[in-house]
Amino acid sequence: MQVILGVIFHFTGGFASGSFYIPYKKVKGWAWESYWIVGGLFSWLIIPPLAAYLTIADFPAIIAATQGKTLLLTYFFGVLWGIGGLTYGLGVRYLGVSLGSSIILGLCSVFGALIPSIYYNFEPKAGKDSFTDMLNSQWGQMVLLGLLVCVLGIFICGKAGGMKEKDLVSAGKTDPSNKEYKLGLGLILSIVSGILSACFAFGIDAGKDMAHQANEIWKSTHPNEGEFLFQNNVTYILILWGGLTTNLFWCMVLNFRNKTFKDYTNKSTPLLANYAFSALAGTTWFLQFFFYGMGESKLGNGASSWILHMAFIILVANVWGLVLKEWTGVKRKTLTTVILGITMIILSVVIVGYGNSIK
Repeated sequence: MQVILGVIFHFTGGFASGSFYIPYKKVKGWAWESYWIVGGLFSWLIIPPLAAYLTIADFPAIIAATQGKTLLLTYFFGVLWGIGGLTYGLGVRYLGVSLGSSIILGLCSVFGALIPSIYYNFEPKAGKDSFTDMLNSQWGQMVLLGLLVCVLGIFICGKAGGMKEKDLVSAGKTDPSNKEYKLGLGLILSIVSGILSACFAFGIDAGKDMAHQANEIWKSTHPNEGEFLFQNNVTYILILWGGLTTNLFWCMVLNFRNKTFKDYTNKSTPLLANYAFSALAGTTWFLQFFFYGMGESKLGNGASSWILHMAFIILVANVWGLVLKEWTGVKRKTLTTVILGITMIILSVVIVGYGNSIK
């Protein structure tokens, strides 16, 4: 039952992450940097402490009692993750929801799942599975197999993206769903994002002392109810402050350079709707972390939780790509290829789920 709940929580978080960019497509008359940072204020500044306030008793005291080194390291990983988040938005902007998310999150799943377990080979930590532990156990081998299948599915989706561009060029068309489609620039940004976005997993681990403290407080009043579902909500505050720092700085630079500060008060645009859709996108973005923490508390293993979370996001993003007709105008072979990639990702989720069930 714990595994089933964990998978459900990760799917919910994956759905939120794979869907968050959709409201941005409803914003009219604003530059990318304007709606991105408005949404980001909700993602990284407003909603995280609100979520912590609603779920963790006296969370400011937990932060205040934490060592400065832990706080700084958690924030630092948040800054690096923020660069990944910034380039994520740009990657999706230039490649579309389907292809951009597949490449970014594929790399993110690999780095986020493997690097911590490799690190624990050299710095063992109680309750954390090392790469050797995974290699030498049946459950770990299944999780690694699931990761391999997931990467294969991502590669197939990426190949479909290249086939899509060739199809559109040969037909003398442009992407009907994305007028800013730029494969080369989008790929570079996606690779950077995929690597740095994995820093969120490192930030969670760096701030685990705060989550542990929240968990202990919960257990002291709920001794028979298992792990605290919302223990990571206090850690998210520091990580997301780091993300806000990076994104706020760059968006303000773009606002200045592109002379788009006027977007925030431009009455010739649907201001109320723009703010509402940006807020919805930002809030939806945060929900991925909210449910990720719940899923991890049920599954326990960080590597498998990370793989499941990334796989679900990729799956949902690709489904949205089909719904939004990002593959309109391509040959049947190209469409078949992307569907095969999505199928491989679904299979990887099943394999990882099975691996956890036999742990």
